[in-house]
Amino acid sequence: MKDMPEKKLSAIEPFTDILIVDDTPANLLLLVKMLTDRGCKPRSFLSGELALQAARAEPPDLILLDVNMPEMSGYEVCEQLKADERLKNIPVIFISAMSETIDKIKAFAAGGVDYVTKPFQLEEVEARVRTHLELRRLQIQLEKQNRQLKDNYDHLGKLEELQDRLTHMLVHDMSLPLNGITGYLEKLEMDPGKKLTGDQLETLRNARANGLVLLGMINSLLDLPVVCNRGRCRVNK
Repeated sequence: MKDMPEKKLSAIEPFTDILIVDDTPANLLLLVKMLTDRGCKPRSFLSGELALQAARAEPPDLILLDVNMPEMSGYEVCEQLKADERLKNIPVIFISAMSETIDKIKAFAAGGVDYVTKPFQLEEVEARVRTHLELRRLQIQLEKQNRQLKDNYDHLGKLEELQDRLTHMLVHDMSLPLNGITGYLEKLEMDPGKKLTGDQLETLRNARANGLVLLGMINSLLDLPVVCNRGRCRVNK
């Protein structure tokens, strides 16, 4: 391991839960100390199986994962993580002595987000951890905003449906008595038994005509979508 100059430590984010998986105790101790000094809450495991059990019991924020381990390789561990609905979005950073391109390709194919070669520098590990924690935080924030947008859209749909029902009820409640009034006026106009003067007959005709115009305006509300925003409504023609 390369000796690094002393550097002032800065917290990543208090109590960030990071799972470290490596079958070499010295590597675990080094990474645990570095992350603890930076305010994290690291959990270390010597085998992939134990790490999987711990992740399923309490999903971490990020995982540092060795590749070459007995019984279960880091690739297999990562594939199982990505197959689990609760764990698939946890960032996995591989840390391995294998530096060939094919090894890195396998790591990314298994679902890793980054790859650090051994012997590693603590500053590099810290920088990559910070980067992927921030990316994960932004991803969670975006998912939350998308859910909120969907909820708002669904709520808007329900409001529009309610508005449509209320419009139909209003049109029905207004047109029903108006139909009765215009019908009665027509009956008066056509009744030969009623002795009406010319002015009275003209008044009846005007009243009935105006009633029919008003009835048409009321019924046309069903064909005009109303858009409301912050208590103000406009009709889209």
